Amino acid sequence: MPALLPPALVPFLDLLRCPVCRARLRPDRGSLRCPAGHTFDIARQGYISLLTGIRATSGDDAAMVQARNRFLSTGRYAPIHQTLTRMTADALPGHGTVLDVGCGTGYYLAGVLDQLPGARGLGLDASVRALRSAARAHPRAAAASWDVFRPFPLVDQTVDVMLNVFAPRNPAEFHRVLRPAGRLIVVRPVERHLAELRGQVSAMVAIDPDKEQRLQQALGPYFRAAGTQHVEYTAPLTRQEAIDLVGMTPSARHLTHADLSDHGPLPGQVTVSVLATSYQPR
Repeated sequence: MPALLPPALVPFLDLLRCPVCRARLRPDRGSLRCPAGHTFDIARQGYISLLTGIRATSGDDAAMVQARNRFLSTGRYAPIHQTLTRMTADALPGHGTVLDVGCGTGYYLAGVLDQLPGARGLGLDASVRALRSAARAHPRAAAASWDVFRPFPLVDQTVDVMLNVFAPRNPAEFHRVLRPAGRLIVVRPVERHLAELRGQVSAMVAIDPDKEQRLQQALGPYFRAAGTQHVEYTAPLTRQEAIDLVGMTPSARHLTHADLSDHGPLPGQVTVSVLATSYQPR
C-alpha cells in the first residue's frame, strides 16, 4: 500500500511536475497524480517514485549504501561537508530551495539544511536503497527517484542552489531549473584523491586526467565559474573504513565483498582531494 503523503513533501508540490506530461501533481490517496491520470506512488519510506520505464542507471545497491552510511558517519569527509555548507550559505543567505542532484543518502543535503533554517531541500537519486535514507535525512528535506540524464520533473527556474557532489551531471537541465541568480555547486575529485587506496587496490577506477577539462566543456555553454575551493587533507583510516570507502565508490561495482575483506594490507591514511566550484547561470 502507498504511504500517506509525508509532511515533508507538501512544500514541494509547487516545484514538482508530472514527468510524463509536465502537468501539476496533486496528492491523491497516498500518491501524486496529475490531471491526465498519471500516478506516482509514495514509498512507505517516504520518497516519491517518479522514475518509470527503463533506467540509465539503478544507482548504488544496498551494500554500497550501507558502506556509505558507515563511512560518512565517521566524519572523515567533514571538511568537504563544511566547505559545501559555507558555499551554499554564501549563495543562499535566507529562504530558498536547495536541490541535491545525485543526493545519495542525503548526507550533504541534511548538513546544508542544518545551517540554513529558512531553506527547504529536495534530493534526486536513481538508487531506491539510497532514497530510503535520503527521505529521512532532514525534516525540511524530501526525496524522489529520478535519472539525472532525463529532463527533470521540476518547474523552470525554481531552484536557488543546486548541489552536485560526486554525481553525474545534466548541464542543460541544471540551467533550466535554476533561477537566473541561483548557484550550481559542483564537488568532484582530482587526481590525488584517494591515491593511497588506488595504489593498493588495483581494481579501483582511475580518475581521468582529462576529467576537469571535460567538465568545463560541458558546463561552459550554460554556466560560468564564480569561485573554486580546493579541499585537500590527509585522513586516518581503520581497515574497515578503508573497505567502506572503496565500497561506497563506483569501484565497488568491480569488486566483491570478499575481494575487499580478503585484501592484503590497506593504507592507514588516505589523501582526500576535491574541488568545489560555485557556478552562475549564463
